[in-house]
Amino acid sequence: MTETMASISSNGGGSAATPVVAHPAWGALKEAVETIRQDQSKDGSVDFAAEGAPDRADLALAVDRAVAAVDELAPLLPHDAEYHRAVVADLRRWADDGFGVPDFLDSLLAFRPTATRADGRQHLVVFPMYTQNGNPDRNLEAVVFRVVWPDWLAELERARYDNPLFLGITFEDFTGGYDTNSAVLFPETIAVRKAPERFSWGAIFCDREAARFRRVISAACDVTSLELPDEAAGLLTDQGRCQETFVLWDMIHDRTHSHGDLPFDPFMIKQRQPFWMYGLEELRCDLTAFDEAGRLAADGYAQGRDVQYAILLDRLFRFPVTGERNRNYDGLGGQLLFAYLHQNDALRWRDNHLTIDWDRARATTVALREEIETLYRRGIDRPKIVHWLKAYELVSAHLSPHPGSRWAKGPEALDLTLPPRKLVDDVLPDEFPLSLFYEALARKLRTVIASTRGITAAPTATRAA
Repeated sequence: MTETMASISSNGGGSAATPVVAHPAWGALKEAVETIRQDQSKDGSVDFAAEGAPDRADLALAVDRAVAAVDELAPLLPHDAEYHRAVVADLRRWADDGFGVPDFLDSLLAFRPTATRADGRQHLVVFPMYTQNGNPDRNLEAVVFRVVWPDWLAELERARYDNPLFLGITFEDFTGGYDTNSAVLFPETIAVRKAPERFSWGAIFCDREAARFRRVISAACDVTSLELPDEAAGLLTDQGRCQETFVLWDMIHDRTHSHGDLPFDPFMIKQRQPFWMYGLEELRCDLTAFDEAGRLAADGYAQGRDVQYAILLDRLFRFPVTGERNRNYDGLGGQLLFAYLHQNDALRWRDNHLTIDWDRARATTVALREEIETLYRRGIDRPKIVHWLKAYELVSAHLSPHPGSRWAKGPEALDLTLPPRKLVDDVLPDEFPLSLFYEALARKLRTVIASTRGITAAPTATRAA
């Protein structure tokens, strides 16, 4: 299960020459953006009264260099001409107004990468933004990426999984905010004066998802002595195949947030809820993708079986031991899936060897999805706090809560005179601690997981935009 290191790079971006990143203006743009971002505050503004603050004229010159670079690169990307004009205007206005909190709403509205999803098409974006699971500050970033939209995926989206806002992408190169664990480009992370009524796109870096999957799962299989079926093992040695697996998984997952019996805002971005609710929602979307992938496999799509293996392996190995133990909802979903499979004899940990009954695991995974779907359907008729408590019961039926948890003691331990959002304060940062198995696994994989920061996949060929 040795990783093919030649195909994976953990430096600043892709290594293949392309029309944009090979152009001298791209290097000039990166340098200008890095100069600007180092002087920005958390909200993206620049405090010229702070100790060590830059000279305003010097910062204005850096913006001029960034604008000149965008102007020079824009002819390479005529499909983004309107956006590049708008982002140049936003950059100039930000500088002219004194580098306050940036407002790039005009350029955000002009950027419409899903208007034409063409496999291999390049885009260059410059935005002040935070990077999810990366840099929490709204610093200026510049990113060059390519669209992943093969014909078979386009047909599936058209005929079975309509998702007009979804975009699968790969890195070409990027500035510091993406030299992190972030694998998404979302419009809601961008600094604007007001949020648009509706976003028109959301993008997932499937090359980063695939590259860190291959590295971490290879190590986890070695540590646990798990022997994978040949068809699953092939995912760990083929970056292109793995990328297509993740873009299909993410496309189905993404649309599931708005499909089904939903007792709440599907993305839950306007509500404050206990983190196990977010964990169950993310897990529900993954298990829906798992179920749909089984249907695709039955219909002759090899990618369907790949998605099923990827969901199980990523959820079981990488999710629970990645990130801080502070309301880690993705980690919780992985812990729950492992416990459910273990308690239903779909996987065994004996004699320091992990074994998985893959057929039983598929059936058991579908059963867990059905439990969560039932919770959601009944939640439509329940008050919010009752729904939260029932969700807690579902999770705690399989995972042991922290012994100091108030929620574990039931409703009598909570002050139910408070509004539900206040009861979230009684949730411990780690309501469901790692099991003995995961504590040991986390120690074994710590170095490997840390090594995936900023990871990308080196492209195997240059494709025309």
